[in-house]
Amino acid sequence: MAIVCIEFEVKTVKLLEDRILAEGKALSDSVLKVDGFLNHQVDPDLMEAIGKDFCEHFKSFGITRVLTIESSGIAPAVYTAQALNVPMVILKKQTSKILNGQVFQTNITSFTKGTSYELTLSRDYISKDDKVLIIDDFLANGEAASGAARLVQMAGAEVSGIGILIEKSFQNGRTKLDDAGFHVYSQARVSRLGEGIIEFLKEA
Repeated sequence: MAIVCIEFEVKTVKLLEDRILAEGKALSDSVLKVDGFLNHQVDPDLMEAIGKDFCEHFKSFGITRVLTIESSGIAPAVYTAQALNVPMVILKKQTSKILNGQVFQTNITSFTKGTSYELTLSRDYISKDDKVLIIDDFLANGEAASGAARLVQMAGAEVSGIGILIEKSFQNGRTKLDDAGFHVYSQARVSRLGEGIIEFLKEA
């Protein structure tokens, strides 16, 4: 069955960029806070638009499952899965107490927090026949998305795409994922941050 995604009058990329400029806070040359609509308080209308945009981009990829890492990726991932009419699975940032072969696990180092954690995926919610779309809120050094992809591959499934809301294009995450052969689609690509400065990469 063909997937039909609702298109919005204003392109989602423009909606997201405008919201980042209006409410985002650049605290340094690497830290961007978007607590007002994504990381703490969530704007459901914007998340719906983001989900429909991811649906439009990935609708021909045969996606059977959407994965995201708790917790900031949950809202956009839910709307993306709804638009694609597939299940959404949350990867847990915790060490599972069930280690008798029922989960896949990998270690991740968080760029933002400077800490490591165990990323966990239950075998019950993925199969080797799945074509998976990974959704994440930020792309910096690519650690989180790479870790999620490792779990998918450990399950014998296919990473069909990676959808990112905000990419820090001045860091090496995009290159890392591209070099690994993943199809990456980022809705807002930040080219430069500084105290009070937010600039976007202009597409050719």
